[in-house]
Amino acid sequence: MNYRNLSAVEISFSDKINCFIGCNGMGKTNLLDAIYYLSFCKSALSPTDASNIMHGAPFFMITGYYTSDSGIHDEISCGLKRGEKKQFKKNKKNYERLSEHIGTVPLVVISPADGELIAGGSEERRRFIDVVVSQYDKEYLGSLIRYNRALQQRNALLRADAEPDAEILSLIEDMMVVEAGNIYASRSRFIDELTPIFEDFYRYIAGSAENVTLHYRSDIADKDFGEQLRLSRVDDRRLGYTTKGIHRDELVMRLGGYPIRKEGSQGQNKTYLVSLKLAQFDFLRRKGGETPLLLLDDIFDKLDSQRVEKIIGLVAGDKFGQIFITDVNREHIDNILDKIEGEYKLFTVIDGNVNMQKER
Repeated sequence: MNYRNLSAVEISFSDKINCFIGCNGMGKTNLLDAIYYLSFCKSALSPTDASNIMHGAPFFMITGYYTSDSGIHDEISCGLKRGEKKQFKKNKKNYERLSEHIGTVPLVVISPADGELIAGGSEERRRFIDVVVSQYDKEYLGSLIRYNRALQQRNALLRADAEPDAEILSLIEDMMVVEAGNIYASRSRFIDELTPIFEDFYRYIAGSAENVTLHYRSDIADKDFGEQLRLSRVDDRRLGYTTKGIHRDELVMRLGGYPIRKEGSQGQNKTYLVSLKLAQFDFLRRKGGETPLLLLDDIFDKLDSQRVEKIIGLVAGDKFGQIFITDVNREHIDNILDKIEGEYKLFTVIDGNVNMQKER
């Protein structure tokens, strides 16, 4: 209710495939974002919670009813009033910390915004890693929170007018070293395990032997991180921020041995990103034991019909569970539905109103 342009929407979804058709700006992506919000306690579209409240409304409320692979039923809800703290609940009980919820409803989204994984800065690629690992590894999420808190404290001391207290700086750096070690180890394991799955997906969708790779690069890979922090204090003090650490890690994406941002065509880039996200889905399903939700937001643009057909064949298979697909092109949706044998529901979205058109 009152989420972005969705005033009052109540939907009973198919357990398998749900398709939403409508022009741009009608609310299809907002609907997927509401589903995303209930998994990650935040929007994928807006960094500030209040901006998700419908214009002129005093609050928003989202509620979802879930059934796990093992048959457990849960009610997840979130509400936010303007000027107040959001309330996030599982089975009507408030979470003490929102981080406790992450991973409860695993989810993977593929959308046009994924282009930033290739075109954007390294923070986009670190965020991709963090979002995946945090869904199955609570210790990782805790280390990440503590590292970032210590990093903020160190940066505050570096920017202060007075010379930082060396003892306090050392204590903060010791904490960063401990947490960075945990984060680096988890990230390394994740990329090592994800890469062969990703490569298999790419080869299948592309229908070619193009060589694609992922490489995780970190300041602390082969060096003493504590020593790096101590040696960089003078330069960091001059710059006003910390120049070494896992907050500067990079995920190097290559096609044919070269950076894909320079070499890849639009179709190759899109195939690379879709393959990466499908690998993320497969990884989470294996690692967490729960089939994630899969959101496909307008993903078929810039892909030839052969690649689209292969993607549809994959997601309609037994390895994938509940899927939500949006598109502005009714022909795309009809082609998808013609190729699947299982159940589905088709909805139209017009000015924030969602209506079911057909089901099987």
